[in-house]
Amino acid sequence: MPIWKKSSSGELRVGVLLFDHFSNHCLANAIEPLRAANDLAGVDLFDWHFLSLDGNSVTSSSGLEITPDGRLDGMSGEMLFVMPSYAHHSHTGAPTQLGLRAAAKRFGIIAGFDTGAWLMAVAGLLRGRRATIHWEELDAFAETFPEVEVLRERYVIDGNRITCTGAIAAFDLAMHLIASQHGEALRQDVATLFMSDARVDGGFGRARDRLVGRALDLMQAHVESPLSVKELARRLGVSQKTLEARVKAALGATPRQVYRRQRMVVARNLVHDTELGIAEIAVRCGYRDATAMTRAFRAEFATSPRAMRGAEARGATA
Repeated sequence: MPIWKKSSSGELRVGVLLFDHFSNHCLANAIEPLRAANDLAGVDLFDWHFLSLDGNSVTSSSGLEITPDGRLDGMSGEMLFVMPSYAHHSHTGAPTQLGLRAAAKRFGIIAGFDTGAWLMAVAGLLRGRRATIHWEELDAFAETFPEVEVLRERYVIDGNRITCTGAIAAFDLAMHLIASQHGEALRQDVATLFMSDARVDGGFGRARDRLVGRALDLMQAHVESPLSVKELARRLGVSQKTLEARVKAALGATPRQVYRRQRMVVARNLVHDTELGIAEIAVRCGYRDATAMTRAFRAEFATSPRAMRGAEARGATA
């Protein structure tokens, strides 16, 4: 996925276009990872606004009513998420078609979630493109829009058009967006927060690597008493060279870098959530020397544990 131009404030501005009968699950899986990325980074990396065609409230398939922030024609940004989900055939009329065509001139990327590809295709936004849709609609979609190359994939990125299947794929796409914009390390942090196997997904089109998943589990189980890469490989029944190559291919980093990142995430959580001294935090992260842990912490987060804790304390009393 390309790095897209952000707003002047540095955020990636996302419009979330909802229709009646949208899926709560799909919406949450698309937005919650972005919210978590903002929280973990400590700055707003993503900025989203809920929209409807006319600015009126919309109701999900399970009865959740959302009052949008505004009308579709009143916003522009880097990305537009299109989420009709259920009953999408009732939203294919002229207002939707005209609205999406106009929006394509104001938003850099149009992304259809669940059955959003159907509305995009009706509006002529997928002509000559590769796309996918929720599996229940896949055959009908291919028959109805022969000008679209329909693929049976979790999500498909074709230039400035993205299409995505159901709610689980929405989470995968959001995680891919986070990694493409802000790096694999942040994606790992978000995946760990959600306890998701997305942390071992090498990206679009690449199957999850079970060996890498087992390696990450071993690392997490031995944070206080870290294993050498050689020992990790022995316990996994592969050579060190094989382990290093597989981890590098899946996560874009060496096992040693990934392991250190995991230990630093634990350290950061202890700084955030406990009153433990720095020396004790170092021990719990597998460092005998608090100074060595602080150096690693500073290299990872560009601040020291004491400075991070002090900044949080000042923020709490402000």
